[in-house]
Amino acid sequence: MNQVIAHIDISTPIGRKLVKELEKHKKAVRVEYPLPEAISGQRTYTLDESYNECCDILSKNYGVDIHNL
Repeated sequence: MNQVIAHIDISTPIGRKLVKELEKHKKAVRVEYPLPEAISGQRTYTLDESYNECCDILSKNYGVDIHNL
């Protein structure tokens, strides 16, 4: 398979439009979004991990087990 790597500036309207057009052709194009530099060295959390952490905080603050509601 031959490949081309293109860097598109998505901070502009034309760049976002180009990416949307490319994403329409999922069989031929794979779009990768790099992590922002601000979080590249830090730990990231899944949605479930974030949700459970929030439930723990609410349970502690209100004295009710939020996980079982």
